[in-house]
Amino acid sequence: MRTRIKICGITRVEDATTAVSFGVDAVGLIFYGPSPRAVSIEQAADIADSLPALVHVVGVFVDPNEKEIDTILSKVRLTLLQFHGSESAQFCNGFGVPYIKTLRMSDDADPEIYARSYPQACALLLDTYESERYGGTGSVFPWERAKQCRSSPVIIAGGIDASNVSVALSKSGAYAIDVSSGVETLPGQKDTKKIQSLICAVRDHDQMQKDKDGTD
Repeated sequence: MRTRIKICGITRVEDATTAVSFGVDAVGLIFYGPSPRAVSIEQAADIADSLPALVHVVGVFVDPNEKEIDTILSKVRLTLLQFHGSESAQFCNGFGVPYIKTLRMSDDADPEIYARSYPQACALLLDTYESERYGGTGSVFPWERAKQCRSSPVIIAGGIDASNVSVALSKSGAYAIDVSSGVETLPGQKDTKKIQSLICAVRDHDQMQKDKDGTD
């Protein structure tokens, strides 16, 4: 199976188009003001309009209100929503757009129980827990904990880059990765060589896994 790749915290058209040219499956646009990677509606619309069909444009939110999301959806071509806060399943289901729910992996977090609380989510995204930050931490969590989740596809995030992505995928069994700080020079500014290196590392991992499965 081919690992899916999302590059999050995109703030510039050129970074989005570069990522897509290397083969990413999705780009993430952050609509959360305190984030150093937050974008305005105008920035987001320009980025979304620059992308071809079949590339997901993911809007990332932290405890938004309904009006905020409705306004953004009316102006930005989002194909997926990603909820990173304490949003209820009823709230997440209310916009007619598929969604991903994030769980920050504190010591007492149980991915399987959490996934069952959001049965209509397309996937569960597991990210490193930090009390004052929502994503983009550059820190990892124990990736093997992702295997606790059996009722939802799993995406992993947090401190992933070209040097550790193969280990992260092997330990987690995740079908997708979500990377932000691991391909940056500065928050919100992506590095072409780091994106390329990440994607090459993922493809090498996938080929290695395919070869292994074919010989077992």
